[in-house]
Amino acid sequence: QPHVHTKMIRLLLSVLLLLAPITCTCSSSTFGKEQQNEYGRISDDDFVLTQDQIDTFFRNGLVTIENVLVEEEVMVLEQAFDRFISGAIEVPDKDLCDMSKPFGTPREEWSIVNAMLPTTYDPSLRGNIYERLTQRIVNQLFSGAARNKNAAAANMTKDYDQLLNKLPGKSDAVFAWHQDMGYWPGSKALNVDTTDTATFSLAIDDSDSANGCLRYVVGSGVAKTLRPHVPLMGNSRDEGHALTIAIGDEEVIELAPAKRGSLTIHDEYVVHGSGGNNSPTDNAEPTCWPTERGPLSRPNGALDLRTLTMTTLIGIRLKTANHIESRLLKQT
Repeated sequence: QPHVHTKMIRLLLSVLLLLAPITCTCSSSTFGKEQQNEYGRISDDDFVLTQDQIDTFFRNGLVTIENVLVEEEVMVLEQAFDRFISGAIEVPDKDLCDMSKPFGTPREEWSIVNAMLPTTYDPSLRGNIYERLTQRIVNQLFSGAARNKNAAAANMTKDYDQLLNKLPGKSDAVFAWHQDMGYWPGSKALNVDTTDTATFSLAIDDSDSANGCLRYVVGSGVAKTLRPHVPLMGNSRDEGHALTIAIGDEEVIELAPAKRGSLTIHDEYVVHGSGGNNSPTDNAEPTCWPTERGPLSRPNGALDLRTLTMTTLIGIRLKTANHIESRLLKQT
């Protein structure tokens, strides 16, 4: 079935980097042996950044990289994503939730679907092309001597992954302004020298201002200073997952749209969030929501996500190995 572009945002959560556009011409075998590109997707398992892209990441805190995956590769990940959304792959407890709403919100009232740790619940996804390319890209980001003041920063490994789906016509599918470090223990608490992190977000659907693409405060993480965060819902995080911070009127906010197969990368201190999915649906009653353990289906029982205007992203987060190990020890 051919893909029909709608206003859906689906993401594979990974290390986030905002890179400039790169064009790559592919052969019928994805990437021919005679590929001559100096930058961009130069082979099946390699993507080369420009110096400007690297500089943008460290200067702004976020960079967008275009054309990282080709259509055939995105389709494989898209099919895997749909298995999570349909309920074909069971995700227990709070690992399947709407992070923007209070705990216990009925599934039929969700505006965002967050599926945590997809490679844990579907091991067949481990080592996929997206994971391999993010490792290649992050190695380039932190390999330069000028960037690598601490040797540990060059040893970046995968820490976390997530699927994110903003449902169509959900203006409240908002991620509040925050810094990722607001959710994690700091370097002093963990007794580590660096918190260097790269979070990649791969667009499975075109992500833009209408359906709630990423937005960020330019350069807000350069000083690596954590702003005061407060619970978004109620007086404590016992009621909901999300935190939020205040943004000044003078701060420069930029959008970070990404086309299908492109990705963004952001660091751990940049202030960022995203708006709701204001795109219309194709039907007045666009979907039947999953039952407690049942699949997402149309009235005729057939799985049909293509008629929706959603936003889907797949993300992967990479951290230094000692940061991950220290955090895990702190939790035990």
